[in-house]
Amino acid sequence: MKPEKLGYRAAVGVMLLNRTGEVLVARRIDMIDAACPWQMPQGGIDKGETPRQAALRELKEEIGTDKAEILGESRMWLKYDLPVELADGVWGGRYRGQRQKWFAMRFTGNDTDINLATAHPEFDAWKWIRPKQLPEMIVPFKRQLYIDILVEFHAYCAAALAP
Repeated sequence: MKPEKLGYRAAVGVMLLNRTGEVLVARRIDMIDAACPWQMPQGGIDKGETPRQAALRELKEEIGTDKAEILGESRMWLKYDLPVELADGVWGGRYRGQRQKWFAMRFTGNDTDINLATAHPEFDAWKWIRPKQLPEMIVPFKRQLYIDILVEFHAYCAAALAP
């Protein structure tokens, strides 16, 4: 089926902010785009799961910690389309991209609480970056999504600095 005829996979994303207002990004093992292999934690919503439950589960599954508190969530579902050359290989060719509910979260743990050696590792490195660096870190087809997230969660970046 042509990608434009397919629907979007329901998913969540997490902008995890530390106490200094930096955002966690992790480097994908599969490196879809070697020039931009970094992303924020994200993943699909399981059947019977709320977006909030999925966001907390994905955080634990992808970066090995649940030490976070939700600051807020995106007002709308945000979406992106996969490039045509990737659409057949990602998610078995069933989706044209993802529609995601995003969550801003404050990291309440210490850096030692982050452990990428999870049951099904997706990342091989992680780091904290300034929020404005996000668009340059992500694959081009997700760049506008990250810009939209930054606009919506701008106030939460400052809120991460609060006690």
